[in-house]
Parts: sequence; C-alpha cells; structure tokens
Amino acid sequence: MNSSDDDFDTEHDFDEGEDNSVEAQVWQLLLLINPGDEETALQQFTAYRDVIAHADEEEVEPVAVIGQVIDWRSGFFVDAGDMPSFVQAIDELSSRWNLNIDWGGDPDDDEFYDDHDVASLCAIAYDRLAEFGYTLWAWETDSDSYAGWITLTRDSEPLRELATALGINLRLGSEVV
Repeated sequence: MNSSDDDFDTEHDFDEGEDNSVEAQVWQLLLLINPGDEETALQQFTAYRDVIAHADEEEVEPVAVIGQVIDWRSGFFVDAGDMPSFVQAIDELSSRWNLNIDWGGDPDDDEFYDDHDVASLCAIAYDRLAEFGYTLWAWETDSDSYAGWITLTRDSEPLRELATALGINLRLGSEVV
C-alpha cells in the first residue's frame, strides 16, 4: 500500500460517485449487506483493510476477504452438506431485523433435512425474506460450499452493480443450484 492508502478516511462519503476504487466499492457493499447498521459495516471495513494491508493486493480477491470479515455477522459460508449450519446462519442473520424464517418444518428435527439440500433451503429463505422486503443472495465459491448475505430488496440493483465491479458472481437465493 502506498502512503495515500494509509491515510484513507473511513468517514469519506462514497455516495459522491467520484471514488471507484476497490476500497470504495467494498465500503458500499458492506453498507448494503448491513442495512441500518453502519457501525458493523465500519468494523468490517476496518477488518477488510487490515487483511489487505498484510497481503499482496495482486493476489487477494476482494470477495474472499469480504467473506472472511462478514462471516456469521453479516453473511454466511457453509459446507454444501451442512444444512443445519446454513439454517442456523440464516436464522442468526435474519434475527438482526427481528425476523423469523418459517422453514416449513422443524430444523431441530434431523428428519427435516431428509427432504432438503442447501439449495432448497436457500429458496425457502429467499421466499420468506422477500415477504419482509429483504433479499437473500449467494455468491459463487471456489469450494463445495455456499456463501452469501442478505440485503434490502430495494438495494438489489446497486448490489448487482457492485458485485459486477468487484468480480463477484452473485445470484438470488432462489436461483441457487
């Protein structure tokens, strides 16, 4: 990092549209996945910058670092076969807005998972969150896992634009396969 990066002002207003840096895009993304919680977004942004400061920027993919700094607070990253962890993560994330997901059964019962996989659970969560004006998103991982976050539905277009700019292959929770 150069010295101007070290002096980055976290109070900078990125809504001015003048700053198209990766850092500015990451900040905007963190604001979108933490609706109404700028403090958490700022903590995650600081953690993002710390990771980047200690890594070779040319070798770091922003989405990998974002996934690391938001996991279980503003996003999820679960093994493809770990359906209970997925349900737990989505329940934890949606509880930030006092929302409860109706999974159509009892996720505490092991038999509940006999008829589901993470993709079908994503579709259920997507539908339930949509009822309250939220959207479940999933991004493509390099491993046999699922990752994503939740935003306000009204922020779908800005999120898609930021994801594209950051090289994140993003899809709606209802489109997960």
